[in-house]
Amino acid sequence: MDTVEYTIRPTKHFIFGWMKKWDYDIELLRTALETAYKIEKVGKIKYEAYFRAKGKSRKLIFVKDDVAKDIIIITGAEGK
Repeated sequence: MDTVEYTIRPTKHFIFGWMKKWDYDIELLRTALETAYKIEKVGKIKYEAYFRAKGKSRKLIFVKDDVAKDIIIITGAEGK
């Protein structure tokens, strides 16, 4: 997924939950989206991106707004 033209904006929930736990910043989120091994469209503008980090599978749930050129990251999840 090409994220160069888009502004990445995580929600407050994501910042205080997953970003803090994973020790991520905006550039690491951009890299995760670009290197995701699977991106599924689960709604009209809602997506799920799956990527691996530190031996675990992680998921980002986000909204992609093509008009405003924003990617709003709603939440994340982590598995084994």
